[in-house]
Amino acid sequence: MAENGCHVNPEEVSNHQHPPNKEANGADIPGSLPDSCGLSLSQKEVLERCLHALTNAKNDSHILAALLLITRLCPAGQLDNGTLHRIFEAVGLNLPARLLVTAFRGGDSSGLPPQELISLGTALLAALSTDANMAAHPQLLSTVPLIMSILENGPSWTAEKNSSSPNTKTNDGDENIKDSQTDEITSLDDSTSPDPSTKGDEPGQADGNKLDGALANDSYQVVNAVCALPQGPEQLFSRGGVPSLCRAVLKKQTLSQEKGLPLLGHILSSSVGPRAWTKHSSDLFSLLGAVSQNFCRVSDQDRLEMCSQIPQFLPPPGGEFVNQELKEIVGNLWTSLRPLVQGKLSKEHLGLVLVLSACLLDLYGWESVGPPKLCCLLVNRACVEVRMGLEVLPGTKMSPQEQHTLTACYRIMEAAMEQACSQGMVSNPAQLQTAITGLSLQQSRQVLGVLEEAFSAVIYYLKQVDQAHVDELFLFATFRSLCAWLAEETSCLKEDVIDLLPFLIGYSKSHFKGGRKGKGLTDWMSKVSINNHSQDGMWTKDAALRYLLPALCHLSAEDKPRRVLLSLDTPALVVDFLSNGWGSLRGQSGKTVTRDPGLETACSTLLNFAITEPERVRSDPCFLALETMLSEALPVLLHKPRLLVLAANCSTLGLMIGRLKPASTESVDPSQLRFYSSVLSFLLSAVQSESASSPAQISALWLENWEEAGEFWRLSLQALGGCVRAQPWITSLIREEKWLQNIFTLLGSSGKLPDQHSQDALEEVLCAIAKQCPLCLKDIRVLVKSQSCGSHQCMPQLSKVLME
Repeated sequence: MAENGCHVNPEEVSNHQHPPNKEANGADIPGSLPDSCGLSLSQKEVLERCLHALTNAKNDSHILAALLLITRLCPAGQLDNGTLHRIFEAVGLNLPARLLVTAFRGGDSSGLPPQELISLGTALLAALSTDANMAAHPQLLSTVPLIMSILENGPSWTAEKNSSSPNTKTNDGDENIKDSQTDEITSLDDSTSPDPSTKGDEPGQADGNKLDGALANDSYQVVNAVCALPQGPEQLFSRGGVPSLCRAVLKKQTLSQEKGLPLLGHILSSSVGPRAWTKHSSDLFSLLGAVSQNFCRVSDQDRLEMCSQIPQFLPPPGGEFVNQELKEIVGNLWTSLRPLVQGKLSKEHLGLVLVLSACLLDLYGWESVGPPKLCCLLVNRACVEVRMGLEVLPGTKMSPQEQHTLTACYRIMEAAMEQACSQGMVSNPAQLQTAITGLSLQQSRQVLGVLEEAFSAVIYYLKQVDQAHVDELFLFATFRSLCAWLAEETSCLKEDVIDLLPFLIGYSKSHFKGGRKGKGLTDWMSKVSINNHSQDGMWTKDAALRYLLPALCHLSAEDKPRRVLLSLDTPALVVDFLSNGWGSLRGQSGKTVTRDPGLETACSTLLNFAITEPERVRSDPCFLALETMLSEALPVLLHKPRLLVLAANCSTLGLMIGRLKPASTESVDPSQLRFYSSVLSFLLSAVQSESASSPAQISALWLENWEEAGEFWRLSLQALGGCVRAQPWITSLIREEKWLQNIFTLLGSSGKLPDQHSQDALEEVLCAIAKQCPLCLKDIRVLVKSQSCGSHQCMPQLSKVLME
């Protein structure tokens, strides 16, 4: 703007010299307006003059005069792309950005009131943003914080109000606009937005702070155009869009309900949603509270329509956002949702109710749902929808909405299945502990029955799947739901499950071996609250196999399904998974180490094969590769206390395989020496001595995980005895490591461990060592006497061996 004031005179444009619109023969000249723009001939002529003036403008005054006439002649939505590009080439994005900055600074050098500058600037940006390339331009993106401030605060543009605006570069002189197009508009963050707590900005404020409808419409056109870009939600999030939109809705600003709320829902439903909740949880909780209050106040019919809106504004599932405020909000939502769950609804409306119910269950489980009868009704309705949706003729095409509804039903079923499966077999009602308060044993069995019928439909559907559809998102959801069921219940539908194993293994292998990594699956899983196991938030190739592993652990313990799994080369697949997982885990240290239950389950699955299929273990090359991996992993795991349970799994698995190997007639492989040395150290680390006369205690390192790790510790002791019998050289290592001396020192004079099961396991391995190695037998006799050990009373079998 000119330093002496830019007093715009529209007559300058009409007096400006301009070329004719037509050639002599009446044809349109190049660059003239098309007939489709909807203007009269006289309007086209004036518009063409304005465009010519823009192209040849020598200062901002001429530019503004032409633009004011253009905006009066033709709204932005009626301008064709060619005209927009001509405006952009003449003006660029620098001018509208400077108009906004000038207005926000409160200066009067332009000669125009701030409202005029704001209106003109946003109208220009709205017009230019209809082109995707312009919407993505850095200069337009730099105006987003200012546009957000307009939407949030209304026409509150004073120098005092906006003194926090950054020192944005502008071009205030009457200079050639083409030279100023290269000036940068400094990017602003959400700190530029006026303080929402400023007096006068609260709901119920005077209408003087309400946005003009046209200005609000232009502002939303700009931010919606940015949001439509590939990285649009990220652009708005990084520029403070989330808190500004929240406050605009809470202040009931113009168009905030019609346009602001849907825009905010779109941002929160994208990949930036979790980060938005982490950074702006206070604003988002306030918004969620207001939306939920509105949901509770409206009629049942309006509430049905709002069911699709609520899930967008719920926080991500997980402990971070579970607090008393969320508990109250979820409770209020359930209060209004219960009549809908119980009512007679159309298929479309029932789908919306089930989706919202699934989202609320993700957040707070069954605690706030209502009485047991209502909980059972919700599960039943979900199961019926699954049966109706899946028990259809092969080749039947489901709509995206039907798939979304069934995915929500799967989540409701998963929320019910753990307790139903665990309670259904309990004979004493007094032992029942359930998240559904007051659920009786009979009701639990009824829930288990409808779940079984629903998963029968799931199995039927999966049997019809063609291999060409292996990457479909809904197929993954269906596969995952069945895996969740099989993790809890493998006795029901056993024959059907066994028949389906080739598909389940093939599906997991196709992803794992094929290396599929799809952004579509990642985004979709985040929307349906399905957690994936990736390091970077992307879909990982082992996700399908991870969901199947708990079922494989159960099925590999039973003869008939295990034979099918062996025929499908399942051990090799699980070994590959374990090796890949260890490769990722190996580089972690200290507090960055995170426990991976999938690797522990993989070990347990392979342990089942090692115990029940000795010939397969001896002949299958994958178990040789597994031994090599375990000999590398266990020494490292000794120094990662957070991975104690995985270390216990690896120790047990390696020993169970080692006991099946024939005695070595050659020199021992260094990796085997390293593994067994690590095993001996690991077994010792579980026990500590309190006093010479009292039983040994579980060490502090093991105590927290003793319930899980203790069972593997005892199995490792038993398996070590088998290894000593199969490979006598291990007794030499035991003597070199002074393992016997350390054990008896820890036992003290009591000769006892804290529980009998552990005592029996230790006695078994000591007997095996004593019988296998005469030198070890002699050592044990000496140690018993020197420690005044009470092993004669506590270990009767060992006492017999010592007396032989």
